[in-house]
Amino acid sequence: MSHIFPRHTKAILPTVSRGEGVYLYDQSGKAYLDGSGGAAVSCLGHGDVDVTHAIKAQLDKVAFAHTSFFTSEPAEQLADKLIAHAPQGIDRVYLVSGGSEAMEAALKLARQYFVEIGQPQRRHVIARQQSYHGNTLGALATGGNEWRRAPFAPLMVETSHISPCFEYRGRRDDESAADYGLRVANELETEIQRLGEDTVFAFVAEPVVGATAGAVPPVEGYFRRIREICDKYGVLLVLDEVMCGMGRTGTLFACEQEGISPDIVAVAKGLGAGYQPIGAMLCSARIYAAFEAGSGFFQHGHTYVGHPVASAAALAVLTKLSDGGLVNRASEMGERLNDALVSAFGQHPHIGDIRGRGMFRALEIVRDRDTKEPFAPELAKHKALKAATFEAGLICYPMGGTIDGKRGDHILLAPPFILEDQHIDEIVTKLQIAIGAHL
Repeated sequence: MSHIFPRHTKAILPTVSRGEGVYLYDQSGKAYLDGSGGAAVSCLGHGDVDVTHAIKAQLDKVAFAHTSFFTSEPAEQLADKLIAHAPQGIDRVYLVSGGSEAMEAALKLARQYFVEIGQPQRRHVIARQQSYHGNTLGALATGGNEWRRAPFAPLMVETSHISPCFEYRGRRDDESAADYGLRVANELETEIQRLGEDTVFAFVAEPVVGATAGAVPPVEGYFRRIREICDKYGVLLVLDEVMCGMGRTGTLFACEQEGISPDIVAVAKGLGAGYQPIGAMLCSARIYAAFEAGSGFFQHGHTYVGHPVASAAALAVLTKLSDGGLVNRASEMGERLNDALVSAFGQHPHIGDIRGRGMFRALEIVRDRDTKEPFAPELAKHKALKAATFEAGLICYPMGGTIDGKRGDHILLAPPFILEDQHIDEIVTKLQIAIGAHL
C-alpha cells in the first residue's frame, strides 16, 4: 500500500524506472515517448549527461547556503546568462523553485513597487479568461482557469478578467485578424477605466496560452497594443512564460516574437528541464531602482530561493538551449511536427484547429468541424484520449474546458527539443490510434 497522496486517489499509475532521450520506461520495461515533456518541462529529454554532471559537480562543492547569508557562483552565473538573453530593459533575476513561486513573486513585486514609489492605491490586477498562472492562492486567483479556481474562490484576492486573444474561438467573420486583436486588446483599457485609472498595478498574460486553452498564440499586433495601454496608464506588464518560455515556442523568451519587452517576466519548467526544481522572476532595471531608492527590501522569500544545485543545473540547461543551439532546433523541429500534424489531421472531421509555435502545439477536438461545436463535456473526450495515447505508449497533455472552463477538449504536445523525424512519425501514429478509437 502506498502512503503517497497522489493527484487523483482513484488513479493507479505505473512506476517510472528510468528515462533515456525522449523516452520514459516503467518497471515492466514499457517505453513511453514523452510527447508533452511532462507538462512542457523536459525540453532536453531524459538522462542528459552534461546537466547531471553539473549537478554532481556542484554537490561536491556545496549543496545549500541560505540567501540571507550568501550568494553562490552558479546563481550569479545563471542570472548573468539569463539577463544576457533577456528582453530589453530586463536587468534583475529572482530565483525560486518553480512556476507558481515565480508568479507569486511577480505579483508581490509589482504591488510593492507601487508602494515604494508612493502609489499604494494601486491594488487591482487584471488578467485574462482561460489563462493559468499557477496553483498557489495568489497565482490561482490571477489565472482564469475556472475549474481550478472554483473550490478556493472564497480565499482569493479579487481579479478582473478580460477576453483572451483566441482567434479560432473569438474572431468574427466580419473582422480581420488585426481588427480582432485590437478589439480584445482594447478591453484592457476599458477595464482599467472601469476600475479607476490609478488603481491598477499589473496586467498579467501568457504570450502563448498553455494548458488551459492549448498552445494559443496571439494575433499579430495584439501585444504591441497591450504594451501601449499599459504604458499609457502606468500599469506593469507581467508576462507568464512559465510554460511557453525558455525556447518552447522557438525563441528563448516567447515575447521576442511579439516585438515587446515586459516589465516583469516569469520562467520555470524549461529552465530546469526537469533536472532540478527551479524558476525565475525577472524584472526591469526601473523596478529594481525603485527598491534601491526606497526600502531596499523585497518583502518576500522562500527557503530554497537561489539554490546552488538547482542553479547549476539550470545554468547547464540554459547553456545548451542558447549556445548549444537547441532553441533554434525547437523552432525547426516544431515546424516539422506541425506539418506532420496538419498532414495527418488537417481534414479530420473532429479536429477543428491545429495551432501553436515551435515545440508547443495543440489539436482542438470538436464534434462538428464546420460549426466548431464541441463535444458534450460529460463525454470527457480529453480523458479518453489521454488514456488511449498512454496505453499506446505516448505521453501527451489532453485537457478539457478549452472554451470556457467547461466545454471543449484539446491535446497539447510539448516534446523534448532533441526530437528526431522518426519520433514525429511515432507521435502521429500513436495519436492516430487513440483518435481513431475515440473520435
